[in-house]
Amino acid sequence: MDFPEDFNQLELLKTHGHLIPRGASSLWTGEGVAGEEEEEEEEEEEEEETEQWLCQKENSLQDRPEELMLWAAEKNRLSTLRSLLAADPSLVRCRDADGYTPLHRAAYGGHVEAAAALLAAGAEVEGRTADGWTPLHSACRWGCVAVATLLLRGAGADVNARTAGGLTPLHLAAAHVSQPPVDSARTLELLLAQRRLRPELRSGNGETAAQMARRSGPHYFLFEMAEDCVNVAAPPSLRPTPALLN
Repeated sequence: MDFPEDFNQLELLKTHGHLIPRGASSLWTGEGVAGEEEEEEEEEEEEEETEQWLCQKENSLQDRPEELMLWAAEKNRLSTLRSLLAADPSLVRCRDADGYTPLHRAAYGGHVEAAAALLAAGAEVEGRTADGWTPLHSACRWGCVAVATLLLRGAGADVNARTAGGLTPLHLAAAHVSQPPVDSARTLELLLAQRRLRPELRSGNGETAAQMARRSGPHYFLFEMAEDCVNVAAPPSLRPTPALLN
């Protein structure tokens, strides 16, 4: 289209700017429509997990006790969990295709009561998935500080356990930044306060947890605070060298 020489684009914006699509409502690229569809899908997913939906799902798994056990742990269905354990205590050790136990699922879901019930029933605190993850790894990856506290202080979980890729719970907490109630900062504080922690351990890629934290987010200062505390409290022979934490 040809415009006259005296055409003023700014004047056009003043007079017709309200007709120009903006933001998520733009129809020029289709992004607005896609965004609205995604929001609707998220709302549908949230609405799906009503009590009625959960009951229907539970009923559909009645003839598959292992699947029901894993699902109940993940969804924090305590009454179902206890009923299954009362009927068949061995279900506490069932696993999914990736090696996750009910305790793993309760751990990454942040379900303290479910985790406590499973531990009381004999769940293996150091059980490993196909990739070598323990329940503590799962809790720390998702910033579930309450479950991590239970596993460490109540069940004696190994704070330095390593996955097949050499990751410790500290690596996983350091590499993933999250906000309450999924709180990676508080999880890091918990781990850094453990007397048996070995922060110098390196992943399969050669990184310490402190290096991951420096690269991944705003919580690196917690490692500096922990190092300062160790340097003040420990005798010179036991103080870590900077190379161990960098």
